[in-house]
Amino acid sequence: MRFFILLVILLGCFAVGFRSSDQPAPAVPAVQQNEANIGFEWAFGALVGKEKTMVPVTHDTTLKTGDEIKMMVKLTKDCYVYVIYQGSKGEVNLLFPYEIRQFQADYKAEKNYYVPKGRPWIALDKNTGKEVFFLVASTERLLDLEVKLGNYLSADDTKKQLLAGDVISEIRSVRKRYSTFSTLAEKPVTIGGNIRGTEKVEKARRPDVATIATQISANNFYSKTITIDHQ
Repeated sequence: MRFFILLVILLGCFAVGFRSSDQPAPAVPAVQQNEANIGFEWAFGALVGKEKTMVPVTHDTTLKTGDEIKMMVKLTKDCYVYVIYQGSKGEVNLLFPYEIRQFQADYKAEKNYYVPKGRPWIALDKNTGKEVFFLVASTERLLDLEVKLGNYLSADDTKKQLLAGDVISEIRSVRKRYSTFSTLAEKPVTIGGNIRGTEKVEKARRPDVATIATQISANNFYSKTITIDHQ
């Protein structure tokens, strides 16, 4: 009988020890990754006044008829950048990429993509009003936005106004959806330790807008809106 009681006690102690050693380890809180997986250089310049002095456009500003504008995108990481324009009458245009299928063709890092292509600049015409430029970047293609852009660009004039609203609504929806992601850095690109500065236009040529580029780094998503008060 004593042997039986001793055996029961030993088995009980073993069971308690087994359960104690089998407890899961405390959960280690996950560390939120905050590394830049979006990277690109962005330049938006304007030639203003009679002397056509080049100045960077980095925030809402006022330009006048006859002033000229130009942009540049240069990828430094594998991401997708969109530049979308909304005119004073509500019209919409995709400025970059030049067309959606460019993502499968001429779309690579360390290459300057100019808007418009080549050396020409866009002169502001006599149609004054608010003109808005949306700069959006993501680690993944924004397929819903691409579909709405395609619908707008392929529609006849009677439907464009409604479809333009769909494009702008989608941009706002995407920005809201990714609102928790942060921009990590926006800084002027430097060459040889010197910040690229503004410059005046030489008489025989236009300047390279890439000389006033900003390096943008972000986590998963980036968005910026610039409104031009065209007078």
